[in-house]
Amino acid sequence: MESPVALPAPVRRALADALTLLFPVDCAGCDEPDVALCDACSRALAPAPTRRLLPSGLAVWSGLAFEGTAARVIRSLKEDGRTGLARALAPSLRAAIAAAAGGDRAVVVAIPTSRAAMRRRGFRVPELVARRAGLAGRSLLAPTRRTADQRGLDRGQRQANVEASLAARTPAPDAGIRRVVIIDDVVTTGATLDEAARALRSAGWDVVGAATIAATPRMVTGATHSKVIGDFPVARR
Repeated sequence: MESPVALPAPVRRALADALTLLFPVDCAGCDEPDVALCDACSRALAPAPTRRLLPSGLAVWSGLAFEGTAARVIRSLKEDGRTGLARALAPSLRAAIAAAAGGDRAVVVAIPTSRAAMRRRGFRVPELVARRAGLAGRSLLAPTRRTADQRGLDRGQRQANVEASLAARTPAPDAGIRRVVIIDDVVTTGATLDEAARALRSAGWDVVGAATIAATPRMVTGATHSKVIGDFPVARR
């Protein structure tokens, strides 16, 4: 099969202009017309990884704070189906994963998307952004029961809601990579990440941390900042 021919830049710009006329779009971050994401909002998405320890001891790294431009862009991706924004968010998730892995090889495992969310969106947010970051994750987690929507619940209610709701699909291998970094789009209390870590550890996996695109302000408060935004080796299937 022949490789697709790359279009010259002027042709790509002309096509983009034509699509804008057919399907008007505003900047996801500030509503500037005729651009999916303006330069200023793109700069606002520059990764600034922060680390927060959950009460369980699980370290969660997040590339952005879920507020302002970042919050608007993530909501546009999740709720409006603007999947093209995943590429702009990919550097933040990659930076968070790199920090969580600590420079060593690790398996990237996403929190499973509920059936309702999958039907509504047609895609899985963490997996989509991870792919745009050039990372191949593994589906090691499976739901064991239905849970309620976490929005509006406090930490205790969230913990009770997700308790024993996940299980590992496969046990850790006797030989090979056993280290895991769990990924999700946004962390609020961390209850779901804790449940995922429990399920994976019960199957013998070594959960070294979690990584998210962004963290809500309550998670960012008191977090430590890091300059770790480089590459790291990801374990493939």
